[in-house]
Amino acid sequence: MASNRIENIAIVGAAGWSGKHIVSAIQKNGNQKITAITRHDSTAKVPPNLAIKKVDYDDHAALTSALRGQDALIITMGARAPPTQQTKLIEAAAAAEVPWILPNEFGNDNANETLRKDVMINAHKTQYRDLITKLGKSSWIGICCGFWYEFSLGGGLDRYGFDIPKREAVFFDDGNQALSTSTWALNGQGVANLLNLKIQRGDESDQSPCLADWKDKFVYVASFVVSQRDMFDSLLRVTGTESKDWTITHEDSRKRYQDGLAQFQKGDFGGMARAMYTRNFWPDGLGNHAVTRGLDNEKLGLPKEDLDEATKEGVSMATDGTLAHYGR
Repeated sequence: MASNRIENIAIVGAAGWSGKHIVSAIQKNGNQKITAITRHDSTAKVPPNLAIKKVDYDDHAALTSALRGQDALIITMGARAPPTQQTKLIEAAAAAEVPWILPNEFGNDNANETLRKDVMINAHKTQYRDLITKLGKSSWIGICCGFWYEFSLGGGLDRYGFDIPKREAVFFDDGNQALSTSTWALNGQGVANLLNLKIQRGDESDQSPCLADWKDKFVYVASFVVSQRDMFDSLLRVTGTESKDWTITHEDSRKRYQDGLAQFQKGDFGGMARAMYTRNFWPDGLGNHAVTRGLDNEKLGLPKEDLDEATKEGVSMATDGTLAHYGR
């Protein structure tokens, strides 16, 4: 990497929910070459106009070769991906001397120890950041974007508490606790704009953002700061319904969280989602990183979005079968 810019980007999960939005945003910026790293047996449809390298993740030498010459590695993987997969990618990136890694950190504020401990799938993520630091060849940047808004709104009662096809809503406590949440599009644009920054400032007079500002730190972005009540009001506008058309119940957020944990411990993955989402609506406000941390949206030049337009996407996903394999 001879210049002060990221020129070559490798991404794992280019065909996934968030990956394709990241790829699209990087392509629109038009300044970098993108290489999709996929498993050798993958049948996923990668977005067009990418270089593709199919690799056996168990072959360290091959994976290292695939990553050599890359300036940044973006890792996006689903919650059920084998935990060793990210380890192998990080070790290969270190061997290939990739200077920047965005690990699979998209979501909650994993710099907050309390929230990280309470949200079980986030608790183990520290090991990957620690591994990057230990290997000493790369710097990491975590992306704290909250939950995906459209996915979480349309994803059923275990997520943001709405079953849109059945017109059911469950408010956690009184439904007025706000959290920070992002659309896939905004997250993709955030990653693209971050990696489009110069790496270091030219001199002391230059106060514009640079990639090094977030070296071994988290970037905080969000589309909206909203409560369940705000989401519900948007749903009413978008669907043309009234409150009386919905079945509305309330649950204590702490009991719901504990029930979700118990459900998950019995092997029901839906219990994990129920606990994870509910925890972010607790009255302590730890799910609202816009307040607890402040947002980097302006530094990254991110646009303001329309809540109802994002809600329309969530309604569409809930009703057209897009989320059927995730259950409700």
